[in-house]
Amino acid sequence: MTDEDKVFLGKINEYAEKELGDIDPQKTHVSEQLEKLRPIMQNLAMEYKMSVEDVFIKYMDLASEANASADAEFRSKYGEDDVLDLPIN
Repeated sequence: MTDEDKVFLGKINEYAEKELGDIDPQKTHVSEQLEKLRPIMQNLAMEYKMSVEDVFIKYMDLASEANASADAEFRSKYGEDDVLDLPIN
């Protein structure tokens, strides 16, 4: 991921934390979540001279890449098992 991509993703994530922070993503329709993100996506579309649809696609691609990277980092640190052997005090 390029530095520009990190900035792009960071802008959406920062906005999402403010706008979606209090909602339960399991109980809120994706369409409602996307509607709340529309303003930042429209701003980025103008800034990057892209369509809103292309901003959404780029966001989804970058978010997937970031999640895969975080997962790989976690697995390298804690191992490949899906179960962690953490001590219980």
